[in-house]
Order: sequence, then C-alpha cells, then structure tokens
Amino acid sequence: MARRRASFANHLVIMAKSPVQGRVKRRLGRDIGAVAAAGFYRHCLSHVVQRLARDPRWHTVLAVDPDRDVATAVWPSSKRVALLPQGGGDLGCRMQRLFAHLPPGPVVIVGSDIPAIRPAHIAAAFKLLGGADAVLGAARDGGYWLVGLKRSPRLLSPFAGVRWSSAYALADTVANLDGKRVAFAAMLSDVDAAEDYRRERASAARLIPARTAGCP
Repeated sequence: MARRRASFANHLVIMAKSPVQGRVKRRLGRDIGAVAAAGFYRHCLSHVVQRLARDPRWHTVLAVDPDRDVATAVWPSSKRVALLPQGGGDLGCRMQRLFAHLPPGPVVIVGSDIPAIRPAHIAAAFKLLGGADAVLGAARDGGYWLVGLKRSPRLLSPFAGVRWSSAYALADTVANLDGKRVAFAAMLSDVDAAEDYRRERASAARLIPARTAGCP
C-alpha cells in the first residue's frame, strides 16, 4: 500500500528562471533598477522554494530556464527538490511537457515570483483537484499564478492559443477547459512592476535586500 501511495504522489512544480541580472524581472527593473529587481527575484525564488519544498504532502520539482543552467549552482539548495529543464517553446508548451512527463499523480504548477504564496495555498489546490479536472489560481492582471491538472483518466491540453502575458491568459485557458470540471484557488499575484511591489509590499519587502529596501 505504501508503494502505491508513493507512485501516485502529488507533484508541485515551481517554474523558475536563472536569477541573473537583465534576464529576470526586466519590467520591474525598469521601475526600481536591474540590480534591485534581480535581487528581489533571487530572494523571492529562495523563499518560495524553502517555504514549499519542506512540506511532505507533495514532491517538489524546480523547472528551470534556460535548460543549460540545470547543472549550475544558482538555484536554492534543498535535498527535497528535484531539478528539471523546462525545455523549449512558449509557456504553454513548457508546462504541457511537464504535465506529460512527471510520474503519475496530480500536478500543480506555480511561478517562483509570488511573495504571498504559502503551503496552505498548495494544499488547497490539491484538495480542489480531488473533485475537479483542473484548478486555476487567478491573478489580478487577468493571468494566473497556479494551474493544476488531475491527469486522470487522461491528460488535458488547456494551453493551445493562450495569449500569454496578457489580460486574456486566464479566460483563454478556461475556454480551452470548456466541459471540464474547473475549480479556482485563491487569488494571488506576482510582482512585475513597482505598482505590484507596492501592492504586495507586506509580503515582498522582506525579500528585497536591505540595500535596496528604499526602492519605490
């Protein structure tokens, strides 16, 4: 029985970019400076991984971009985290590939730049998948910070034609899931601009290195 539970475990995937100045949070960098933006992302990534990976209710995977950086030392270290490359294509292609290739069991995918995310949000999403085919966590900008699929009895493909990085990303994905049971998790947001940072300040402030804490 223990072996069966292990083979159908919950899987949490955290999507992450190599935390290099100029490669991450470029829009935020235009508002608060590239160094501060990269520092924010690096700290946020570390906090999200440490906060979520220690929970034994799921197996945690860090899906990294670019693929060549899988073997580098830029990622938060944790014995409970497996590293995988995201592969090529747009965000939908990369997420669909992860859904297709992970071991059996429900899969939830989240971003790495959501300061307010907590294990309780992930646990709630997996619980919702118990009675749904898919779960989505809406963001205030019309996108979403979380997507999960039960993957049983078959894997759904909800990402065709989704207008990523737009106010239509969530609506497009929901439309692709027409006729399926879709549940909605809590609303959270990433931090893409100074306005987002100000709105999420209670969660984000401690993730900014002390020398940049005065940024707007």
